[in-house]
Amino acid sequence: MCGIVGYVGPRPSQDILLAGLARLEYRGYDSAGVAVIDGNGDLGMRKKAGKLSMLRDSLADSPLGDGTTGIGHTRWATHGGPTDVNAHPHLADDEKLAVIHNGIIENFSALREELLAEGVTFRSETDTEVAAAFLGREYAKSGNLQDAFQNVVNRLEGAFTLLAMHEDHPGLVVGARRNSPLVIGLGEGENFLGSDVAAFVEHTRKALAIGQDQIVSITPTEVSVTDFEGNPVEAEPFDVSWDAAAADKGGWSSFMAKEVAEQPEAVANTILGRVHDGQVVIPELDGLDELFIGINRVIITACGTASYAALVGKYAIEQWARLATDVELAHEFRYRDPVIGDDTLVISISQSGETMDTLMAVKYARERGARTLSICNTQGATIPRESDAVVYTHAGPEVAVASTKAFSAQITALLLLGLHMGRVRQTLTDTEAVSELADLPAKIASVLEKENEHVSQLARWMADTRSVLFLGRHVGFPIALEGALKLKEISYIHAEGFAAGELKHGPIALIEPGQPVFVIVPSPRHSALIHSKVVSNIQEIRARGARVIVIAEEGDAAVLPFADEVIHIPLAGPMFEPVLAVVPLQIFAMALATAKGLDVDQPRNLAKSVTVE
Repeated sequence: MCGIVGYVGPRPSQDILLAGLARLEYRGYDSAGVAVIDGNGDLGMRKKAGKLSMLRDSLADSPLGDGTTGIGHTRWATHGGPTDVNAHPHLADDEKLAVIHNGIIENFSALREELLAEGVTFRSETDTEVAAAFLGREYAKSGNLQDAFQNVVNRLEGAFTLLAMHEDHPGLVVGARRNSPLVIGLGEGENFLGSDVAAFVEHTRKALAIGQDQIVSITPTEVSVTDFEGNPVEAEPFDVSWDAAAADKGGWSSFMAKEVAEQPEAVANTILGRVHDGQVVIPELDGLDELFIGINRVIITACGTASYAALVGKYAIEQWARLATDVELAHEFRYRDPVIGDDTLVISISQSGETMDTLMAVKYARERGARTLSICNTQGATIPRESDAVVYTHAGPEVAVASTKAFSAQITALLLLGLHMGRVRQTLTDTEAVSELADLPAKIASVLEKENEHVSQLARWMADTRSVLFLGRHVGFPIALEGALKLKEISYIHAEGFAAGELKHGPIALIEPGQPVFVIVPSPRHSALIHSKVVSNIQEIRARGARVIVIAEEGDAAVLPFADEVIHIPLAGPMFEPVLAVVPLQIFAMALATAKGLDVDQPRNLAKSVTVE
């Protein structure tokens, strides 16, 4: 969750740190701080609870000394509340050493007791200050920052990214990672560290990925990477596929509004290069035909929004590849001793590629002999590197905490995967599916153009609504779940998604006069039976006074007599309807939250990248 930036080079580090932290605000945080070694070799530090603007104002009133070495941090409180004292950086060795940290040090209590017994005093409630004090102790023994740092990380347990610098070593920043993200940015006469590439993409698009249990040291001209034992390792280079402008609002009212509008492009870019001669061929999966033929079961594991994309993927893979497919919440998967083996493919989905629950599920699956494949939107991330194969989505940076374009791209990647596997396994009989896939970006654009104002006005009328229900069947059910989640995430009102067939088994008790209910109606062209059952569900809730808002394909006249509002989506195949049906629900949640005066990009209590379990 926390944002981390490190810099060494010729330029004023404070400006670079603040700009990098601003690009990492989407991760979610409650305090911010920077430390700089100035031109005189003195270490200065400033940290403030609250938004980054609080830190900026403090620095404007009382600047730190100019310096070209620095580290910066945005903190999401775990150990100790969001206060100035608990914010990072934390200092040690007579305030000559600064440390920032992302993650949780699970054995901090034992280390703290060890240090207290030696007479060390602590100012904060954090686990990070314990690591800083421990590093200060080790540095005092050797005077070598890298050796001391290596000693410390080998004593720590849990998930962490650590950055440290010492005023005895201007021009040097050291970092380490275990189960928490850290990447290197390579500049000309300058180098960067960041919890993701957004921290430095304004300055360079050349990067190195740091592996699990590795230590990095950067100077203006050199980068070295070792394992925790000090053995040199080769970091994996990659080029960032987007530039800094892609992570700016670009005149939009919010990042979420921008990202909703970018969905046609995100879907098109995810499809690009993966359709050849009327067939889906995913280049990253070249050579894996034997794997797809040999497995007899698929498990898709994810959290939150990604798990709803997984539910859509389940339908597609079962229909096109004829493989039994289950969806597991990643945070439940490894704790229930699931039955998996070498005949199982475990597919993980994570926008950031760092979601800790999902990462641990992938590791568990590999330990049990399963083959693993990840769907991810972030280059250089941990989950793809821990997987046997990866299918990248190409949605570009998603800054708003509530996922929109990444969700659409995840579904698209799963559709591509289902079509690819169906071709390899020779089970694919849907000859129109690939052309339907190619038409998807234009159809999303049509929904945005035709329904944006209609849905936004509907949301403004409902700004004082206290509860909204969502119903769907078949692939509409995951979209009902996602519609409810979006509304909960950014408007803070009660919302629930249900399988429409469950109505009579309990949820219909919630229906009372005026209760708003969104219903995702499947196309009657594909299944008249399912369509008729959903229409019956609409009649049931309408008879009890519900206000019914229907999402239905153009030309579906059967729903008109029973709907208070109809939102139209273009005609599409059943597996492609979810990507279209979710767009109005995203717009609705965003417009309702905006009408309530809420921050749609950074909703309370949430973070973009959840890097602790």
